Amino acid sequence: MEQMHTREEKMAAFGRLLDVMDRLRVECPWDRKQTNESLRPNTIEEAYELSDAILQDDSYEICKELGDVLLHIVFYSRIGEEKGQFDVADVCNKLCDKMIFRHPHVYGDVVAKSAEEVLDNWEQIKQREKGGNKTVLGGVPQSLPSVIKAYRIQDKARHVGFDWEDKQEVWKKVREEIDELEAELRREDKERSEQELGDFLFAVINAARLYHLNPDNALEQTNKKFIRRFNYIEQHSIKLGKPLTEMTLDEMEALWEEAKNREKQ
Repeated sequence: MEQMHTREEKMAAFGRLLDVMDRLRVECPWDRKQTNESLRPNTIEEAYELSDAILQDDSYEICKELGDVLLHIVFYSRIGEEKGQFDVADVCNKLCDKMIFRHPHVYGDVVAKSAEEVLDNWEQIKQREKGGNKTVLGGVPQSLPSVIKAYRIQDKARHVGFDWEDKQEVWKKVREEIDELEAELRREDKERSEQELGDFLFAVINAARLYHLNPDNALEQTNKKFIRRFNYIEQHSIKLGKPLTEMTLDEMEALWEEAKNREKQ
């Protein structure tokens, strides 16, 4: 573990970053030509790379990827400063003002004894903020991945009381949706089947939320598990000198089971 820095050292490090950004923006041909629009795809990629590092619980990579995300924050702030719109101090101050306003249980006289109460207060405060979201679901970014978006939509609805009173009731909805999906599949109606598939997935995500499970994390764990086991099959097909396309399903399933058993050891 690296030695932790003093507050003065942290402030100096942030100042150094600003100095580096200022110089690159002037002297580097690539950095000089960047705009908000050109940076946006890279920012999204950096966020996903940070997400990967977090999922791997790799502290070195998390630190590195946080730096990349921070670079983008400073970059956008520098562009805003050049346009006379805002600078990094405005970004920091607006964030501090928002956090103080949304934490009246810390900076005010509101009482919140649990994390759940904090979240409920948070959503109510956001609705009252000047320039805040005009609707309950207005703050959900349209570009969020579908699984995360569904979870956030459901969670925001919950904060205003639109939720199952008994979480076990959600399973009736899950079964209802899969029955409707199967019915449309039997009719071979592709458009309706896709709609019903969406309803089924939404219901499953709702169930996960009610049981305090993260569906995006869960699906990613399964993705990794599938990749790991399929790679095992592929590696053994190479050892056997037999391409996957020439293996029977039974042969591949046997190797799949081997991979599963190795994971249990």
